Amino acid sequence: MAKIAREKWKTYNNVFDQFTHRNLFKLASEGFFEDLKSTVALGKEANVFTAAKEDGSEVIVKIYRLENCNFNKMFDYIKQDPRYEGLNKKRREIIFAWTQREFRNLLKAREVIRVPTPLKCKDNIVVMELIGDVDPAPELKDAVPANPKKFFDEVIKNIKKLYKAGLVHGDLSHFNILNNNEHPVFIDFSQATTTDNAEAEDLLKRDVGNIVNFFNKRCGMKADPESIISKIRKS
Repeated sequence: MAKIAREKWKTYNNVFDQFTHRNLFKLASEGFFEDLKSTVALGKEANVFTAAKEDGSEVIVKIYRLENCNFNKMFDYIKQDPRYEGLNKKRREIIFAWTQREFRNLLKAREVIRVPTPLKCKDNIVVMELIGDVDPAPELKDAVPANPKKFFDEVIKNIKKLYKAGLVHGDLSHFNILNNNEHPVFIDFSQATTTDNAEAEDLLKRDVGNIVNFFNKRCGMKADPESIISKIRKS
């Protein structure tokens, strides 16, 4: 990989805090990408960008904010996860754990369903595979499938597979499912938790409820969330 010039990254000094800027430069220097390219999403907790690689391909770079994200809300969620017992309620520790949690959940989820392959986690940054042929695949909310029933069934099958593998997404909706060539790809796994979490069943109900509501209202389906949840639990 060509050496990354520090001057190239000085343009980001007024965009990111110095800590994040240094981490981005380090990741670029290690060859994970050369330069941030375009904005995919600006969220409450994180910003998502495409980034160009030396070989002409692209990856996704997700950056959790260090100063103005709701780390108290993050802590309320993550403290219930048995994997993070004993986590101190300190802003940066929580944000770093939250970022690591997304990376860790993606690694687990990719064993059973299609998700972006996680490539690197560093403090408040996750680098992952870009899903899409040329541009990032659209979110379900912006790209209703041509065959809603088929897509819906695949979504439910993915929820079942995750549950059987011991994982609940916890924040699933039409905002964080991509429509990639008429197939669902789940994203945004920072809130996902293991099924031994005391709140896992409630999160599962919410996930299924969100999906059923979308397809029933937007696509005219008549799916019943309770029967779906029952089948998932028996899987």
